[in-house]
Amino acid sequence: MEFSNLRRMAPLLFTLTILSLLQASKGEIAPEPALGVTILPPVKPDNGPQAFPDADKANLPVFTMDYPRIQIPFEITLWVLLASFAKIGFHVYHKITIWVPESCLLISVGLIVGGIMHSVHEEPPAVLTSNVFFLYMLPLIVLDSGYFMPTRPFFENIGTVLWFAVVGTLWNSIGIGMSLFAICQIEAFGVQDINLQENLLFASIISAVDPVAVLNVYEDVSVNEQLYIVVFGECLFNDAVTVVLYNMFTFVAEMPVVEPVDVFLGVARFFVVGLGGMGFGLCFGFVAAFTTRFTSKVREIEPLFIFMYSYLAYLVAELFAISSIMAIVTCALTMKYYVEENVSQRSCTTIRHVVKMLGSISETLIFFFLGVVTVTTEHEWNWGYILFTLLFAFVWRGLGVLVLTQIINPFRTIPFNMKDQFGLAYGGLRGAISFALAFTLPDNIGRKELFITATIAIIIFTVFLQGISIRPLIEFINVRRTNRNLDTINVEIHCRLMEHTMAGLEDLCGQWSHFYWKDKFKKRSHGASPVTSCLLLLFWDTSQTQPVALLHSPAEAQHTVYLTEQLSFSKLLLSLQLLMLTLLIL
Repeated sequence: MEFSNLRRMAPLLFTLTILSLLQASKGEIAPEPALGVTILPPVKPDNGPQAFPDADKANLPVFTMDYPRIQIPFEITLWVLLASFAKIGFHVYHKITIWVPESCLLISVGLIVGGIMHSVHEEPPAVLTSNVFFLYMLPLIVLDSGYFMPTRPFFENIGTVLWFAVVGTLWNSIGIGMSLFAICQIEAFGVQDINLQENLLFASIISAVDPVAVLNVYEDVSVNEQLYIVVFGECLFNDAVTVVLYNMFTFVAEMPVVEPVDVFLGVARFFVVGLGGMGFGLCFGFVAAFTTRFTSKVREIEPLFIFMYSYLAYLVAELFAISSIMAIVTCALTMKYYVEENVSQRSCTTIRHVVKMLGSISETLIFFFLGVVTVTTEHEWNWGYILFTLLFAFVWRGLGVLVLTQIINPFRTIPFNMKDQFGLAYGGLRGAISFALAFTLPDNIGRKELFITATIAIIIFTVFLQGISIRPLIEFINVRRTNRNLDTINVEIHCRLMEHTMAGLEDLCGQWSHFYWKDKFKKRSHGASPVTSCLLLLFWDTSQTQPVALLHSPAEAQHTVYLTEQLSFSKLLLSLQLLMLTLLIL
């Protein structure tokens, strides 16, 4: 009986043996049979030589693609190219940019691209993060504004600029924040969960004004120099104050209870952060000026020092949690005059073009990305909160300009009239800084989506409505103009002569105003005080001085020689007038 069973199982065992050999030839063990026979676990072959190599070995590929490896830089490059092509297209037909600001056109193109991406269910790349904005994009924007700040008008109006930038930003932030908190107490709007700290944080975001569109219009219309420089300086230092308030209110928003001591500590930190940023900027600016004294043999790396020291000032300020914007602005203002005297003319041109290019690219990408995000992301819409945000932004901006101007006008040589005040108030457009700050809000803010939606709404409203209408309104009310087309060598020599004359009169009278300090800031080592001479010997390479005639066209060279000959007689008359004035004072 057992023999018959064994004979019937023999074919089955033979078949299993053949299959096991076939599987072994492939380097694998056959799967476990159904008859309960125990088989060893699979053993993978090593990488050494085999008796029977693979018959289907892969051949060398002729064409391959590895998109994940280059995805991030490839997409960033495409975004920059697309935004650059849009700027080129705007300026092909120049009349478009005369009446419609470039920021409006960039947002419009972004809205179109965002609509296309939304229709194909494609999400935009998450490139605008907090670190990307604060460490890479914001320094370029601020360096562009700070480096091209007009030095002479800025020193003449520095008190007014800081008055509107610091006090005006605090006025808008606190006023808008308190007003929105009062609206949040009304149950009908459904925003009772937004506390005072979060309202102040949001108010500090929308208090940042964008000068690009306004300054382009003011420069084309040729408004008076005082209005132009106050708007320029206020927008620049307003960004620094806004970022300080943003960081401070972000920390306060996480606190469950705010005690009176926290308020005093916040005020103290505000001044420490601002003054600390100025100190770091001065240090790095003077170090940059000192370094460029020794680059006469290596002209090709001169622009590198300017960018590295500016960026280093920004990063060190961020390291110690102080105002990095104030640091890079102060560094740019400090080193610009000395550096441009030390470096070659080619390096100076390179610095100017590269700074302008990087700042323009950063602002272009932010405006372009704003339009894309407006369509492709989900928003929390609250009619009451957003409409009152627009109302309070206009009201507190207008009241702030009116009140602050009445306080500062008695101290100004040329006071602002009502037309100038309208230009200051109506020029408060919101732009790239506001959107980037709102988009990088921390996730622990409960109504972050509502804040982003309200910020986008006020940016689009102000950029499109005020940006398009500001030119005809400024021309209609006939704001005081200045002729910017007379910057000849004759005008420059006489302006410098009058500046030195005013500085001498202030020195004689014992009144050190902006003319005196500007003259000390620009004075060469010849005839300066010992301290000033030591500083200028450190920071100014006097061997690289260039005649002022080289900065102008060759056609004016003969006129320059004539003016130089006439200047000796003018100096004699000026000396006699100063002597008579001294006798009268004594």
